[in-house]
Amino acid sequence: MKAVAWHGNHDVRVDTVPDPTIEQPTDAIISVTSSGICGSDLHLYEVLGPYLDEGDILGHEPMGIVEEVGAEVSHITPGDRVVIPFNVSCGHCFMCDKGLMSQCETTQVREYDTGAAFLGYTKLYGQVPGGQAEFLRVPQAQFGPIKVPDGPSDDRFLYLSDVLPTAWQAVEYADIPAGGSLLVLGLGPIGEMCCRIAQQRGVEHVMAIDLVPERLERARGHGVQAIDLEEHDDLPALVRDQTDGRGPDSVIDAVGMEAHGAPVGKLAHRLAGLLPDAPAQKMIETAGIDRLSALHMAIELVQRGGTVSLSGVYGGAASPMPLIQMFDKQINMRMGQANVKRWIDDLMPLVTAGDDPLGVETFATHHVPLGEAPNAYETFQKKEDNAFKIILKP
Repeated sequence: MKAVAWHGNHDVRVDTVPDPTIEQPTDAIISVTSSGICGSDLHLYEVLGPYLDEGDILGHEPMGIVEEVGAEVSHITPGDRVVIPFNVSCGHCFMCDKGLMSQCETTQVREYDTGAAFLGYTKLYGQVPGGQAEFLRVPQAQFGPIKVPDGPSDDRFLYLSDVLPTAWQAVEYADIPAGGSLLVLGLGPIGEMCCRIAQQRGVEHVMAIDLVPERLERARGHGVQAIDLEEHDDLPALVRDQTDGRGPDSVIDAVGMEAHGAPVGKLAHRLAGLLPDAPAQKMIETAGIDRLSALHMAIELVQRGGTVSLSGVYGGAASPMPLIQMFDKQINMRMGQANVKRWIDDLMPLVTAGDDPLGVETFATHHVPLGEAPNAYETFQKKEDNAFKIILKP
């Protein structure tokens, strides 16, 4: 089969690799019909090379048609149309029973002391072959796959794999009070979807900050107060002026370590990429290399006693935090990878509704053949051609 494989920083290729097979009775095989390129994939493209081996298959936002199931898989059968969550979770362990599927004890990667395994995402998360491929082996398929109806386009359902549950959880964790205000930092796919979900859930005052003109206009098009970072010298004063002088009740950081600016962090990431794997891994794990501009901004802007919800990915274990300010402002903070299956019952009515309330059918800007993946990665990383969300079509 054809699959998108990592070969080095800024070097992904479409390789011919063996077709996957059933390895465990809890496996399934799907033929992939759509697979998204996520902002988190850019971390692999640019930063996390020390945790990848040449030839690793990327991608954690797939859907497709069931081809084969293992002996212990009964809720899906060949021919079913399914979305595959990026978490590989069993559904029956202590953590899954608590609704924390991203911490699944069956698939935790204990070598690196991390949570549940992910599709297509480095040794840190199990080095499970990903879904940017013609076929995918789905581990823990007795629980994970989400069965969806035939008929509507893939774009109706594909984002159940990551974007929708990640954004839903970010809004849930933001704990926006009735009549309260929300500020979203970053209007990439997750930040934009956070805005849409918050509005759908009744939040009337949604603000967002970015510096990409097309993303700002997209958010303004559905009633978000979108602020261009580059037009204002005193952002805290502006935001407080819009929120009775106090700041928003809740802030979602949907930027993470891909934040613009913060040249020291950017330099550290590049230096890490030049080191041999073992020293580079240690540098990433222990050095404060995250580009923390967005997180520090969230802490600065949120109202005293408010909540910061962190959905942007951070990686440094020694990232400096303004604890005096956090303590003084009595800030609540929640974070973590999305527990995908926990939120599907909330999301399914929205993606199956005839009026498409979250606008998923028009969310992607690019649909490209799998064979064009290397160019698609470069376009997405450089934000060329107004690339907002790219879907690969095997």
